[in-house]
Amino acid sequence: MNIEQLYDYCLSKTAVTEHFPFDEDTLVFKVGGKMFCLTSLKDWENGTPSLNLKCEPEKALELRAEYDAITAGYHMSKVHWNTVAFHSDVDDKMMRELISHSYELVFNSLPKKVRDLI
Repeated sequence: MNIEQLYDYCLSKTAVTEHFPFDEDTLVFKVGGKMFCLTSLKDWENGTPSLNLKCEPEKALELRAEYDAITAGYHMSKVHWNTVAFHSDVDDKMMRELISHSYELVFNSLPKKVRDLI
C-alpha cells in the first residue's frame, strides 16, 4: 500500500474527511469529527511510513503480541491506539482490516443522532 492507496481507501469510507489539525505533516482522517487514522507525510517520504489506528483494547494487545509491526500507539493512548508500521509483517489486506476496524470503532462511538445523519 502506498500513500495514494491509503488516502483513497480511507476516503472511500462513508463521511470521512481529511485534516491537518496538528501541523502540516500529520494527515488525519476523521469520521463524524473524530480521528480514526493518523499518519506522518514525512515518514512516507523517508520510507518509514506507519499509521496510528484506534483498536479495541484486548484486540490491541493480541495484535501487538502477534505482529512485530504493531506497537502501542505513538503519542496516543496506549490502551486504545496502535501504531502499525508498513513494510513489515502486516500485509496490505490486514492493513485495510485494521483501518476498517478503527473506522468502525469510531463510527459506532458517535452519538446516534450523528450516525443517523451520516
